Amino acid sequence: MSLQCGIVGLPNVGKSTLFNCLSSAKAQAANFPFCTIEPNVGVVPVPDERLETLEKIDHPAQVVPATVEIVDIAGLVKGASKGEGLGNKFLANIRETDAIIHVLRCFDNSNIIREGGAPVNPVEDKEIIDTELQLKDLETIEQRFAKTEKIAKTSKDKDAMALLNVMVKIREVLLQGKSARTAQLDDNEKQVAKELFLLTMKPVLYVCNVDEGSVLTGNQYVEKVREAIKGEDAQLLVIAAKTEEDIAEMESYEDRKMFLDDLGLKESGVVKLIKAAYDLLNLQTYFTSGPKESKAWTIKKGCLAPQAAGVIHSDFEKGFIRAEVIKYEDYAALGSEAACRDAGKIHIEGKDYVVQDGDIMHFRFNV
Repeated sequence: MSLQCGIVGLPNVGKSTLFNCLSSAKAQAANFPFCTIEPNVGVVPVPDERLETLEKIDHPAQVVPATVEIVDIAGLVKGASKGEGLGNKFLANIRETDAIIHVLRCFDNSNIIREGGAPVNPVEDKEIIDTELQLKDLETIEQRFAKTEKIAKTSKDKDAMALLNVMVKIREVLLQGKSARTAQLDDNEKQVAKELFLLTMKPVLYVCNVDEGSVLTGNQYVEKVREAIKGEDAQLLVIAAKTEEDIAEMESYEDRKMFLDDLGLKESGVVKLIKAAYDLLNLQTYFTSGPKESKAWTIKKGCLAPQAAGVIHSDFEKGFIRAEVIKYEDYAALGSEAACRDAGKIHIEGKDYVVQDGDIMHFRFNV
């Protein structure tokens, strides 16, 4: 399942530093490779302690983690929606991603100059990018509005009427200087909105890049961002990119752990970012495990058993008969599939079973 998060931000906010730190995530979580499939696209393993437990139980020949794709998107300037700077490329790259990681500068440093020499202002930086994306979305709405309205009024086409209703709601919030995701839409309307491919409908994670001393408590800039995104249905994460850069340069696990302990952190900001990106994409994990391989499989939350089987192979979905399911907690506690079977902890599930995060599954199929 290839889903991407795009990292965006104005110049000198730490965006590329964070992306480069992701290349060392393998050393902070487990011995899994980071893979660059294009100059600005990285496939990053998702740290998951459960996979480590499965490895200890089953001693597989190989361990395969879930992954998430992170795209370092070129910088943006005012006027991007009109093609200024790399505007058209920037907007096209965002449109291709499934979610946005928006990096904001929340630290003081006289050696790093903000555009125009202005003082640090993460809320204003946020609004610059938001405005450009909103203007592009408004342009998208306006281009389709008249034609859709005509079809809806003349033919009473249900699909056109539904789309028009959604566009009216979204246009209203865009004209207020708000993002499309703030529009009050029900589940059906959100589904209709997908065909518009709007930039500001994408889920967003705001990453506040702070100095090392603020990584635990945050600071005044973080609080201003937190206030600014209220009601936006967005997540916020605090990271010190310079600290992450220092961690990435440490070769031994012991040195990294000692460094994190000194900072009062259980895990690095990069690990938190990877996990948050995975969650932002509305993803979850199920496992298959045995002597040959322990593997984390990525599925959308709410996925049914046949679709989950199809992630392994399309034949598994076509010929799905049933799934044998063990809860991760039972597998970890009892220590083997045989022990779970003896204890009656293997559940037989059919086509309507909604796969839960952490399920250990074995599929029966016939084609």
